[in-house]
Amino acid sequence: MAKLDMITKRICPPERTRAADLGLLALRLTAGGLIAGHGAQKLFGAFGGQGFAATAGSLEAGGMRPGKFWAAMAGLSEFGGGSLTALGFLHPLGSILFQGSMATAIRKVHWGKPIWATEGGGELPLVYSTIGIAFGLAGPGRYSLDRVLGFTVPRTVTALAAGAVVAGIMIANRPKEEEQPEQASADEAAMEEPESGEDRIVETQPAPASSSDQGRPQGEAETMGTSESQAAAGPEHS
Repeated sequence: MAKLDMITKRICPPERTRAADLGLLALRLTAGGLIAGHGAQKLFGAFGGQGFAATAGSLEAGGMRPGKFWAAMAGLSEFGGGSLTALGFLHPLGSILFQGSMATAIRKVHWGKPIWATEGGGELPLVYSTIGIAFGLAGPGRYSLDRVLGFTVPRTVTALAAGAVVAGIMIANRPKEEEQPEQASADEAAMEEPESGEDRIVETQPAPASSSDQGRPQGEAETMGTSESQAAAGPEHS
């Protein structure tokens, strides 16, 4: 039993070493800072980003309406979540916040493509999402604002934040409403019908001349036509 306890302490020490916490700090600053930078690109156009208006337009063109609302949600979740993660503050809210943006990016932008970023896949948001989950489970470490201030987020608040993010992911990734076939057919038929009062142009072509009339002068052909008409009308008047 004593040997088992010794092995358990070696695998899962009660207190992490300073080196381990320094590793967490380096990962927090790097990943959290990059995620916050992505949010700043969307919100403020920083670091060469397209800015809030262009982000809203892109999201709306992709079917996420209203675009301004979803642009604000994406930018705030990345900027706020990344900043909290980098600082090690209000753990694990920072890691939870940007999960929604990463999941939506994978589903809306990268889904159906190879996983690698060079192929347009979701490699990068998947890595960020996994890092956030790891921070949520491992904690921010001793080199964090939470440890310095002695602050702990209540579990109820954590549960509510996670539920809100899950609900947001489901709403953002809901399937588009498809137009009913009957209504679409009716609309197409209405577009094809001419508007009231619209004149229709009917093209007419003269009847082809008979083989007996071909080669005759025009005056002779007209005289023959008149004679034939009088002959046909003769019996009616007799």
